[in-house]
Amino acid sequence: MVEYRIDRHSGVATYVQIVQQTKQALRLGLLRPGDKLPTAREVVEATAINPNTVLKAYRELEREGLVEARRGLGTFVRRSLGAAPADSPLRAELEEWAARAATAGLDRDDVAALFTAVLDQHFAAPAPHPPAPLRQAPEQHFQGEPS
Repeated sequence: MVEYRIDRHSGVATYVQIVQQTKQALRLGLLRPGDKLPTAREVVEATAINPNTVLKAYRELEREGLVEARRGLGTFVRRSLGAAPADSPLRAELEEWAARAATAGLDRDDVAALFTAVLDQHFAAPAPHPPAPLRQAPEQHFQGEPS
């Protein structure tokens, strides 16, 4: 079962942190189809957050087709994401690299920036959504007004 860790100083909405951590667990194979997510009550007890926040996160995951709520039974994983199991040899190499980076004096933000730069170099970044076109109000012509 996944255990959520909430960082109140991250600037990321709490429900988004739950969604992100669930997706990470799905990508790593820590959660698989059929697995049950913790109940809202269990998450609230472990993290001291509002139950509505947990429910909002679970609704978002359900909207994305990743989980399904079964009345009276709980919320269950419908499908997994990615193909990077937690015990992948690549993870071990990444662990070694992260340890070397820490030994070299890099802090978490330095490592994140470096890793993101390499990811961007090797993987296409998702295209940003174009802004919605602005709607212009129709021109109004008033009779009797001076031009």
